[in-house]
Amino acid sequence: MPCAQPLSLAILTIEPDCASTRRLVAAAKARGHHVDLINTMDCSLHVEGSTLSIEHGGARLPRYDAIIPRIGAAMTSHGCAVVRQLEAIGVPCLASADAILSSRDKRQAHQLFCAAGIPTPKTSFFCVPRDIQDVLTSSGPLPLVIKPLQSSQGYGVEKVETTEDLHRIVDLYIRQQKDFLVQTFIDEAGGRDLRCVVLGDRVVAAITRTAAPGDFRSNLHPGGHAQAAKVSDRERALAQRAASAVGLSFAGVDILRGRDGPVVLEVNSSPGLEGIERATAFDLADQVIRHVESKIAPRACAGTAA
Repeated sequence: MPCAQPLSLAILTIEPDCASTRRLVAAAKARGHHVDLINTMDCSLHVEGSTLSIEHGGARLPRYDAIIPRIGAAMTSHGCAVVRQLEAIGVPCLASADAILSSRDKRQAHQLFCAAGIPTPKTSFFCVPRDIQDVLTSSGPLPLVIKPLQSSQGYGVEKVETTEDLHRIVDLYIRQQKDFLVQTFIDEAGGRDLRCVVLGDRVVAAITRTAAPGDFRSNLHPGGHAQAAKVSDRERALAQRAASAVGLSFAGVDILRGRDGPVVLEVNSSPGLEGIERATAFDLADQVIRHVESKIAPRACAGTAA
């Protein structure tokens, strides 16, 4: 049943035609809401004295009851600035700028996981090391996984099995002046991970993602496939704690099933809906909109000025 008062919603995205955006728009309209798609790149931020404003396409951005940010990795800096300005002028957002940044910054996310007692693979962060031997000494034995600090959908993630490959990859990061991280390779995961979708304070759906033949990355974009997964109480609690640690009420939490138990790889602030919905037949888009109604903009949905 739609909420008492239709909401004026906006989705921040640079991919208006992607499957996740289309599903959210359809779910919102099905519940009687108005939805605008706001191209994050076209938003300009203005500060005049004590007044903050946002323009989109040359016009003042309307006042919305709630915003659903879909901030991709390429738009992290500007996208989070837009979200922060929206928050400052009192517009409720499904994800805060701080939470998006905390999840996107792998160093900060792991620091927050550690502070919350959340197990992760051993992870080392490097800022253009002087000696490749330092990487081996501090990271542990091969094989290892090397990732850029800013990556998504498995891009740039490499498994290093020989010292020669380690030299080649680290030398590339040094020449490009890029920071990177090195992680213990969890061989027993068998090219699979667990994607748990946290909404509010509970796991609402989960899939097992399996890497394509010859690959170790279980992400769906490089060719992995998904199927519905059963989640243990331990894994459920771990996903909830990881999302909470970075401040997200809607998140995809990636977990590896290791020899000593589950470990968290990362938390995604804009999880894709298509793979989850196809594998589980769960209407995630509808549940996200219901969450916005009840938790993000409850007073507006009840017909009271927010």
